[in-house]
Amino acid sequence: MNESDFHRAVDAVLARIERAVEASGSLDVDLEAGILTITCPDASRIIVNRQTPNREIWVAARSGGFHFTARESQWRDTRSGEELFASLARIVAAQGGEAIDFG
Repeated sequence: MNESDFHRAVDAVLARIERAVEASGSLDVDLEAGILTITCPDASRIIVNRQTPNREIWVAARSGGFHFTARESQWRDTRSGEELFASLARIVAAQGGEAIDFG
């Protein structure tokens, strides 16, 4: 994946996350300069951003830091292999108390 393809793909992922979180109603979401911040009711944050040199999407949450790379048309955790949206749904539910469908 070249850099332009990477940026287009990440922009689409971030927009999808933003739409789903906005639809939830109880969590705040802000997407600015390629950094998406989800603010939970307890004021904790989940950060999703691109890491261009590594061609990865990184998620920072109370439960840890997660790195996702594009594999077989999906973004997969570099350690566990878990799919990005499934992982993010689990993280948001645990930290923000909200079940979000990223479908």
